[in-house]
Amino acid sequence: MKKWIVIALSCFLMASIIQGCGKNNSDTNAGAGKKDSGKPVELTFWGDWGGEGQKQFETMVDAFNKSQDKIRVKYELQQDMITKFLTASTAGASPDIMFWDRWRTNLYAPKNVLHPIDEYMERDGIKKEDYYDEALKELSYADKLYGLPLTVDARALFYNKKMFAEANLQPPANWDELQAAAKKLTKWNGNKLEVAGFSFSDPGLFNLYLQQAGGSMMNESNDATNFNNDKGLAVLNLWDRMLNQDKVYKTGFEQGLGEGTDAFVTGKLAMLYTGPWMLSTYKKYGKELDYGVVAPPKGPNGDQGSVMGGFGLVIAEGSKHKEEAWEFVKWWLANKDNYLMWSKMSLNIPGYKPALEDPFFKDDPDWKPFLETLEFAKIRPQHPGYSVMENDALIPNIQLFLEGKQDAATTLKKAQEQGDRLLKNNSAVK
Repeated sequence: MKKWIVIALSCFLMASIIQGCGKNNSDTNAGAGKKDSGKPVELTFWGDWGGEGQKQFETMVDAFNKSQDKIRVKYELQQDMITKFLTASTAGASPDIMFWDRWRTNLYAPKNVLHPIDEYMERDGIKKEDYYDEALKELSYADKLYGLPLTVDARALFYNKKMFAEANLQPPANWDELQAAAKKLTKWNGNKLEVAGFSFSDPGLFNLYLQQAGGSMMNESNDATNFNNDKGLAVLNLWDRMLNQDKVYKTGFEQGLGEGTDAFVTGKLAMLYTGPWMLSTYKKYGKELDYGVVAPPKGPNGDQGSVMGGFGLVIAEGSKHKEEAWEFVKWWLANKDNYLMWSKMSLNIPGYKPALEDPFFKDDPDWKPFLETLEFAKIRPQHPGYSVMENDALIPNIQLFLEGKQDAATTLKKAQEQGDRLLKNNSAVK
């Protein structure tokens, strides 16, 4: 009798073990993203946008979290994000996903802190053709793709419609028309500039004009500057004519209007180059500011030019949940409806071209010139020292030129000499 009880008990325990194993296997295979405990995988999403940007990110995170029960994402606002990211990566405390200024890719991908997504793209049938090629190029290094574009932008020409109508002018389509319109719309009262015909407040726009002149910032080998030539001189000669002969602008004019005063909004400025990020601001003023936007005017030989910028989402190499991180990135940036939810809320141009077919973008005349511009806009050169060269060599010399302290030829020569030295000193990622 006792022997029978022992045998029965053994069989019962064996059946329980088998049943338990089957249950565990079922939980494990319930879907990628769940831990053995059955709890959702938790992901951290780092970004440095606070305020409205943070609310927009959190809205997307909440929508993703509600769309499934396997992954939970949390947005964490970070100040000095890049420094913290590099520290966290070496300390084993890396975030999973990051909001990423795309130009940084060629600086940090060589440090092995970002995870390539090419295999995920191929496996899940995500087409590169659905994204702006320049934006993907900016997210790439050594033939590997490290993220998908969240936004794309490029500067176009904003103009005051009322001023143009009163002066019987059409929006400029080339440099000659730009110069003529700026001259006609400028108003001086003695030695006081009351209305500037065109803004020269940003020396960093030299790259945009150089493209319009048919030039490029770097040589074909991408190891030296390429602006100390007739193309660069054409840009500075145009600026010289507009500033010193036509006097359409005065250095410091916009800053001199007082803190927080927008010269374009207040009718003190007839034209300026800026990006789609200003649309929401200008729209707030309604009839008080009747503005238009056109693609950047062409250069003397019909060349078009603008600089593409924007952000993306990347996966950290130190993430312990790369597959789940990819699911979040894919849900947001490879799904038309989800991408549109973000774009309509944030008023950013999507880097995902299928989303641009939506009437929100396709039928709004304010978006049209930016979409046209993005078709020919180029990213900044992909050299580890490019930003250092531009900030520490080119722009300071351009500023001296704008202030009348240095002629065009000297400006380009000094910028080249200093710039080439900085490029050489920063050619390797440290």
